[in-house]
Order: sequence, then C-alpha cells, then structure tokens
Amino acid sequence: MASYTELRGLFSTDDLRNKIEVACIVAAEAIRTEDVNTDNHANRVVWAKTTFSNPRTIAEKMLMALLAANKDADVATITGASDAAIQTKVDAAVDVFADGS
Repeated sequence: MASYTELRGLFSTDDLRNKIEVACIVAAEAIRTEDVNTDNHANRVVWAKTTFSNPRTIAEKMLMALLAANKDADVATITGASDAAIQTKVDAAVDVFADGS
C-alpha cells in the first residue's frame, strides 16, 4: 500500500499524468459520439468539451481521483498500470466531474 506521501509524490509523475491526460481525451471522444440517451449525457458533453479545451487541467483532477481510488495499491502497481486499466478507471470516474459546471 502506498503511503500518503508516496501518493502525493505521484501528482508530479509525468508518465502517469500523461497517460491519464490521453485517457481523458479518449473518454471525451467517446462521449462526443455516445447515445444522447446516455445517463448524464448533457453534463458529460460539457466535460468532454472542457477536456478538449484544457486536457492537462482535467487530467490533474482525474489523477487525484484515480490515486485516491487506488490508495491500497503500491506505487509500482499504480505507475505500471496499463493503458487499458487507466482508461477503464477514467471512464468510470467521468461522471464524478461531469456536473455541468
């Protein structure tokens, strides 16, 4: 299990942050083409547009959520997560941020 100090240190890990940034962009593209009847669609579209405009800021917020959700993993597991694993976690967390603001 990563310590809080170790988790905080991961805020500035470029490789992890870059992977999450790309995963946010991929999620935004999926939202752009999703069915309009998807739950929370209108807010998700707002989130997607914001992501396309400022992916780094969105990724930094998402990074914090993903680190908190994976606090029981060790640093090597977190930093070694596959693209697919990161994408799954990002996709699952979008609605936390897709609140229309």
